[in-house]
Amino acid sequence: MKLLILGGTKFLGKHFVLEALKRGHEITLFNRGKNNPNLFPEVETIIGDRDGNLERLKGRSWDAVIDTSGYVPRIVGDSVKLLKDQVKNYTFISTISVYDDFSHTGITESDTVGKLTDQTIEEVNGETYGPLKALCEEQVRKSLPSQHLIIRPGLIVGPDDPTDRFTYWPMRFYDGGDIVAPNCLDQPVQWIDVRDLAIWTLDCIESNKTGTFNATGPESETTFGDLLETCKAATNKEVKVKLVDEQFLLENSVGPWVEMPFWLPSIPGQKEMKGMLTVDISKAIDNGLQFRPLKETVEATIGWNLREKGGKVTLAGLTKEKEKELLEKWQASTIK
Repeated sequence: MKLLILGGTKFLGKHFVLEALKRGHEITLFNRGKNNPNLFPEVETIIGDRDGNLERLKGRSWDAVIDTSGYVPRIVGDSVKLLKDQVKNYTFISTISVYDDFSHTGITESDTVGKLTDQTIEEVNGETYGPLKALCEEQVRKSLPSQHLIIRPGLIVGPDDPTDRFTYWPMRFYDGGDIVAPNCLDQPVQWIDVRDLAIWTLDCIESNKTGTFNATGPESETTFGDLLETCKAATNKEVKVKLVDEQFLLENSVGPWVEMPFWLPSIPGQKEMKGMLTVDISKAIDNGLQFRPLKETVEATIGWNLREKGGKVTLAGLTKEKEKELLEKWQASTIK
């Protein structure tokens, strides 16, 4: 197949290219040439900017386009309008963050998505990210009503993850010692290995699947405790997990999700977000989505981090200083 990838040199886009090359597909990348520009010298790269500079895509044709870099509906709309007669399929990578209400479990593809009061807003932040992605989806459906594939991943993890949100836990266990974790070991958690997402998405494109799919995992319910136990088993380091109350973490200004990855408080006074980690993925599984063992993802994440970042985790998780301070406070509070 001839594939056009909008982006293609960071995280998910990179793994799309790696998997597509394994399968012998002919690939064209379209990006600004600013991130890892020499990553795939064997692949045709068209330099351009989606925001007003799409001219170099005119007059070409591809079997499918994979849009990994669309966040603003105006810009996605421009890409779709230009390419609608030049591609047989438009695959848009969206997010489960499009959903409006995460207070309940089992969110399906038919659940209501978030909306912006002012749909001209283009600033992407924590409040607008999901609704903007929902508007991007609308642009794709409007121009290609029967030729679109919309993927809504949950937390994407594994090698090359730029966010450190998953990486924090494997690397924290790798470092050893006393580890602070919220006392919510039974809380369900979800994620998807970037490589599994790339494999399945390309499978869908090759088999001409269309429609909208939630894409996270694993297949069976997995808890936060399972995640920690797997990290411990994969690293085989001397560690002691110190479970602390959720209220204690909030009182000591520990931020859920980023500063304490996978933690979404479920206590009175906090916005209920349990649906974020209990999304219904039965439709994707019925259409072939498969998952590698968690231990394999943990080990690959550690290996990549050590090679590429020297064991550093800077964008998510507790700092060593804050973790030490929390431990001291928690131990003091339990002695009283």
